[in-house]
Amino acid sequence: MAEKAPPRWDRRMQQRLSRGEAAALGEMYDRFAALVHSQANRMLDDEDAAGVVTREVFGYVWENPDMYDPKQGSMRAWLAFLTHRASVRRLRGGADGVDRDGPDDPGALDERVRRATAAARADYIVASMPAPLRAALELAYAQRRDYRQAAADLGVTEDEARRRLRLGLQLLSTARTHPAEGAPPPGYGRAL
Repeated sequence: MAEKAPPRWDRRMQQRLSRGEAAALGEMYDRFAALVHSQANRMLDDEDAAGVVTREVFGYVWENPDMYDPKQGSMRAWLAFLTHRASVRRLRGGADGVDRDGPDDPGALDERVRRATAAARADYIVASMPAPLRAALELAYAQRRDYRQAAADLGVTEDEARRRLRLGLQLLSTARTHPAEGAPPPGYGRAL
């Protein structure tokens, strides 16, 4: 395994995470959250604890992307290793889900994680959506144009501008929902 070069996607993902691209974390989460959550759930036999481990794993990845060593294996294998390590620590009673470096209220950490995750997923969704939808949303929200002004700026009918805004908002609304059935709500939190 040490001799094989990692897939191109793994190398690019590590580079993007190292640059602090929130959209990269959203993309990685969409691709591997079900794997991480199901592995943690199998080990812990507890949905809530598996959700916490999932957030811990992706939080660790976000905070320490350079800890991934492509010479040791794939990104998928690294995430599985991190999940196993966090789950074992939790089984041994070494983690209680409380943020020791932050607020005393674990609910505050969860809320911070939810907001950060929704923002990262929203960034990824906006970056991935078709250019006409993105342009309409940017006019409406960044430049505070109403649909009539957006239609004029885009050179489309008012009905078309409304349609683009509606579709763009529908896509953005998915940032707060889970990416795959059976996966926990999107999130990442404390380092491992």
